[in-house]
Amino acid sequence: MSHDAATYDDVEPKAPGMYFLRDALDCENLGVTVVEADAGWEGMEHDHESDGQEEVYLLLSGAAKLTVEDEVISMDAGDAVRVDAGDSRMLMFEADDSRMVIAGAP
Repeated sequence: MSHDAATYDDVEPKAPGMYFLRDALDCENLGVTVVEADAGWEGMEHDHESDGQEEVYLLLSGAAKLTVEDEVISMDAGDAVRVDAGDSRMLMFEADDSRMVIAGAP
């Protein structure tokens, strides 16, 4: 088959409001995650040094801060940030009803 389709909120969330679509879309390399959360939600600090995966964070609605290494990046709806695989990153939402898409691949 040349394509796969999924509705993100039909996927079992890995954590509250966090939907991983890699398996649902049968992706070989690309990871796609949708995160829906309110102000105060914090993701886990992490990097992808071991798997070489760079990530793009695209904020669709709300407000967020993405900390990359020691730099805090404020994000408004429509903003996108790419992060190198080896850089530490941590996401925090600053507004209720925030929604973000995160895509990553080696």
